[in-house]
Amino acid sequence: MFGQFLRKPATLPEATEALPGRADAMAVPARHHVNGHPMTPPYAAGLEILDVGLGCFWGAERKFWKIPGVWVTAVGYQGGHTPNPTYEEVCSGRTGHTEAVRVVYDPAKIALTDLLRAFWEAHDPTQGMRQGNDVGTQYRSALYTHNAAQMEAVIASRDAYQARLSAAGHGPITTEIRAAPTFYFAEAYHQQYLAKNPNGYCGLGGTGVTCAL
Repeated sequence: MFGQFLRKPATLPEATEALPGRADAMAVPARHHVNGHPMTPPYAAGLEILDVGLGCFWGAERKFWKIPGVWVTAVGYQGGHTPNPTYEEVCSGRTGHTEAVRVVYDPAKIALTDLLRAFWEAHDPTQGMRQGNDVGTQYRSALYTHNAAQMEAVIASRDAYQARLSAAGHGPITTEIRAAPTFYFAEAYHQQYLAKNPNGYCGLGGTGVTCAL
């Protein structure tokens, strides 16, 4: 059955080529394993959401749940065609999704620019369909916004960081930036994985170039 998952395409599938998926969403824990906050919406009034992709979502989620002002995080699949995909399906490259982290934050306690700085510095956004040794379309860099103000801030941060990267000899940023597509929660065992498995794999690795916003 899993032979189909061994070869990963380097390009995103068209909607007609994607796996069919399923109607039922993944069951996820009611509460965040680290801070105990509700995992699924509706979230409390005043909170905002930013969705990010920066490689393997295990280490990426841990990066963001540790930031003061972040209310809750979750991992999932985003940016593709297949509804409610499984991890194995996403890893096949035949869903079009990237591994994403949903960051629910309190803008009264943390500025969006601080979250964007953490995003840019925690990975290499110039690598296209990979992140370090993790190769495949599901590891592409992504920023998915939920309102016009976020989009404006994201574009400005990208342009500012590109200037710093170019000055340091790096290539163009390949981060996918668009209004947030549907976020499909990943399987329960992936949620807060590194809190449950402290010695688990974390593939995060930045460029070493600071992001001044």
